[in-house]
Amino acid sequence: MEITLTIDGKEIPFKSNGAVTKRYMMQFQRDMLKDILSMGVTDKKFDDMSESEKVVWMRDNIDFNMFYDIAWVFAKTANNSIPDPLSWLESFDEFPILEIIEPLQGLLEKTIGSKKK
Repeated sequence: MEITLTIDGKEIPFKSNGAVTKRYMMQFQRDMLKDILSMGVTDKKFDDMSESEKVVWMRDNIDFNMFYDIAWVFAKTANNSIPDPLSWLESFDEFPILEIIEPLQGLLEKTIGSKKK
């Protein structure tokens, strides 16, 4: 699955495939699935929350540094020529992480989801 988002006026492709979790491990020496699961699970679906509830939930549950790493992995998977994570983030004057979390959610679901019902 691949999506393109506009960040700081630049069209940035993000892609999920079978190598994403290995790329994450190679770059950050952490298990991506464990990192995602460490954010916790809520009893209430995120989509059903009010905007203020979403902000509180994200503040309490999301490690934003980890999410920058996840965003980089999806971008690197889509475009192998992007530089290391810090250099890539420095190439943006603005990087609105709160605005890209939701669009990248579909890629996360493809990465950790199952087709089995």
